[in-house]
Amino acid sequence: MLSYFRWVLFFVALFATLMGGALFLGHSLLTAEGPLQATKTVVIPRGAGPVTMAKVLQEEGIISHARLFRIALMIDPAPKPIKAGEYEIPARTSMQALVDLLQSGKVVQRRLTVPEGMTTAEVIELLRKTEALAGEITLEVKEGDLLPETYFYSRDDTRDGLLLRMKEAMEKALDDAWRKRAPGLPLAKRRDALVLASIIEKETAIPAERAKVSAVFINRLRRRMKLESDPTTIYGLTGGKTPFNRELTRADLQSTSPYNTYAVTGLPPGPICNPGRASIVAATNPARDRSLYFVADGRGGHSFAATLLEHNRNVARWREIQRERLEQSQSQTPAQPVPAPASPGSARPRQ
Repeated sequence: MLSYFRWVLFFVALFATLMGGALFLGHSLLTAEGPLQATKTVVIPRGAGPVTMAKVLQEEGIISHARLFRIALMIDPAPKPIKAGEYEIPARTSMQALVDLLQSGKVVQRRLTVPEGMTTAEVIELLRKTEALAGEITLEVKEGDLLPETYFYSRDDTRDGLLLRMKEAMEKALDDAWRKRAPGLPLAKRRDALVLASIIEKETAIPAERAKVSAVFINRLRRRMKLESDPTTIYGLTGGKTPFNRELTRADLQSTSPYNTYAVTGLPPGPICNPGRASIVAATNPARDRSLYFVADGRGGHSFAATLLEHNRNVARWREIQRERLEQSQSQTPAQPVPAPASPGSARPRQ
């Protein structure tokens, strides 16, 4: 009987030793450095099971043994589902760290920047060309519906979904600005502020000028003067869908487009681009300024004037700068081009 118990104790001790060794070996394998030499992104497909995931990870050189990855998932004391998506795997990631990362759902965050002043047609084209987004664009969006910002997205997010986020962001930004608008503005409704903001966006790229440009147009609206804005007139010719790479002609200024603010009084019927937050704030809170005119100053900004006489002097000064630049460019060789002057906005003499 004593001999029998000795044999039992021997086998129990042997089993415990073997199990301990197996657990130690398993832990060592799970925590050892992986084979990946440099950080790499990998895509876990939707609906992938452990076998498919292990195959993808092995083919990408992230793990050496597909079976060990499946075992790691099986023995996980607190198993969590692995979310499909794109993951950034650091170099030498261990099996255990890999499982933790994939279970965390921390997929790669991509970013898309929509510049201020883009037309809706341009934003849609940008989305169509953006890699890693999924699906066709079916959401109906109008000019001025989208807020220019940097948006984060993950692989396989839909284009419609990102467009909807842009639209919701614009609604909120416009609501906030309209609620905090200055009293007594000649703007009947919130959309009028959006239209004005889009004009401001196209007229100047200098942050310090936006409120002054807004004041010019607000002052002209109050006096029922024509806005005489080149960008609105150009939008009437292109619909925001094609580039406009020439000077406006006399025929352009006599067009019957409702966006031709040299011919019609008041705001155009809709926005001419998607304005940024700063231009929306400027439209609802213009500077306290009596100016009715502005023209390029030759230094990248604009000269503002409260009278037509003063404005025409500023225009004459700008014309002289243009002539000097033209003469300089003609005297230089093709290898030394003169940088193009900043866009003058509505640079022609106003009435």
